[in-house]
Amino acid sequence: MLMIRLARFGAKKKPTYRVVVIEKERARDSKAIEVIGHYNPVAAPARVVLQYERIDHWVKSGAQVSDTVARLLKANPKPADQPAA
Repeated sequence: MLMIRLARFGAKKKPTYRVVVIEKERARDSKAIEVIGHYNPVAAPARVVLQYERIDHWVKSGAQVSDTVARLLKANPKPADQPAA
């Protein structure tokens, strides 16, 4: 089963995370199928970059979203498309 979850990167005491699609049974920092975002909790304010189209694709393909990624998605909703001026 596929999961959309965080993989930890960065130096000691300065974590950054990648939002990845990975097999549920694999280790946290194992090779991911696809990187679909980044999360930097150390920055003020915390920086979140997500590829919403790819997240939608993987969820439709049956991937489950972890609790933490679901919280990030809720706090950072997909921006509404703005009409051309």
